[in-house]
Amino acid sequence: MQSDRIHIGFFGRCNSGKSSLINALTGQNVSIVSEVAGTTTDMVSKAMEMPGVGAVTLLDTPGLDDGTVLGYQRMSVAWKALDKTDIAVVLYGEGEDDSVEEGLCEELKRRNIAVIRVLACCDRISDPAAAAAGKGGDIITLSSVTGEGISELRTRIAASCQREEHLLTAGLCDSGDTVLLVMPQDSQAPKGRLILPQVQTIRELLDKGCVPICCTPDRMPAALDALTESPRLIITDSQVFEPVWKMKPEGSRLTSFSILFARSKGDMNEFAAGASALESLSGNSHILIAEACTHVPQHEDIGRVKLPALLRRKLGSELRIDIVSGNDFPEDLSVYDLVIHCGACMFTRRHVMSRVEKIRKAGIPVTNYGTALAALTGILDKVVY
Repeated sequence: MQSDRIHIGFFGRCNSGKSSLINALTGQNVSIVSEVAGTTTDMVSKAMEMPGVGAVTLLDTPGLDDGTVLGYQRMSVAWKALDKTDIAVVLYGEGEDDSVEEGLCEELKRRNIAVIRVLACCDRISDPAAAAAGKGGDIITLSSVTGEGISELRTRIAASCQREEHLLTAGLCDSGDTVLLVMPQDSQAPKGRLILPQVQTIRELLDKGCVPICCTPDRMPAALDALTESPRLIITDSQVFEPVWKMKPEGSRLTSFSILFARSKGDMNEFAAGASALESLSGNSHILIAEACTHVPQHEDIGRVKLPALLRRKLGSELRIDIVSGNDFPEDLSVYDLVIHCGACMFTRRHVMSRVEKIRKAGIPVTNYGTALAALTGILDKVVY
C-alpha cells in the first residue's frame, strides 16, 4: 500500500532526464519521454519492488524551470511532491549554473530528506568525470541510454532508505495479549471487505503475537462474555467511542483506529493539545477538516457529517467549517482557528508531518478525528494514546 512505501522523488530542470531515468530504473515506459520542454505536466507515480529496498513509489515531477504558460502551476506540483518524498534524486546538467539544483538541495536538507545528486545524460557529455568534479561533493554520473551509473544509483537508494518504524500499537499491548476490535460495519464500510486501518491493525497485532478478536458494536457484550478475562486493549471506531466506553470492562484500555494512526503518522502530543483548543472556540470560529483520501460522502460520513454536527452542537450552528480531501490543502492557513486531520491511513508519516509542520508555522492548533471526537464526547481523558 502507498502509505507504507518508500517514496523516491526525481527532481530537475525540464529535459534533465528525469523521465528517462525512471524508465531505466523500472525497465518500463512509465513516463513519457520527449525533447519538448514541459512534457511532464503533473506528478507521475509508479509503485514497484526495488531489490535491496523493497516496496517503493517513484515520483516523476515537472521541470523546476518550466517556462511554459502553465509553468507556475507545474512547478508548484514539483514542490508539493517534497511533502511526500523520503529520498530525493536531484538531476544536474552539464552547465555551470546550478542555482536551481543547489537551492532545491538546501530545501531538502532543511526538511531532513535524503538527497542523491546525479549528473544525468553523461552519454551526451564529452568529459563526464570533469563535469562531475566541477559540481563538487558526491555525485553519480549516469546514463539512462547506456545504463552507466544505474546500478550505483540503486545501491545509493538502498543505503538511504532507512526510516524509523512507528508501530500503530507500540506500548499499548504485547505478545499474548487479547485485543478486542469493535468495528462498525455500516453504510460507510466497503461491501465485502474491511477498511484499510482495520486491516493494517489486525495484521500488526498478528505479527506481534497478540490474539485479536473482532466484533461489531452490537455484538460487543457477547464477545466479552465469550472471553475468560477482560481484553488488554479495546480498539474501536471513533464514531462509536461513547457506547463502547460504556460497555468497556474496568480493566481494559480503550483507543481508536484514528488515534492509532495519529500516533504512527503524526504527533499525538500536538493533537491532544490541539483538541483542548475546542474549549476556547466559539460559533464565530473557522475550522478546517482535512481528509487524506477521496471518496463519495455517505450520510454517516465521519468527516463530512458526524464531526461537523458534533462541532456545531458544541460551538454553535454559525460555526464555519471547510473540508478538503486528498492532496488538496490550503496554502494560506491563517484564516483558521483549528485544523482537524483524519487518521491519514493513505498518507506516509512524512506527508502527515509536513502538514503538521505547516500548521505549526501558521501558529494554529491541530488535532485529528479520533482525538477530537474523544474530546467532544467527553472521554479524551479515558482513552489511551
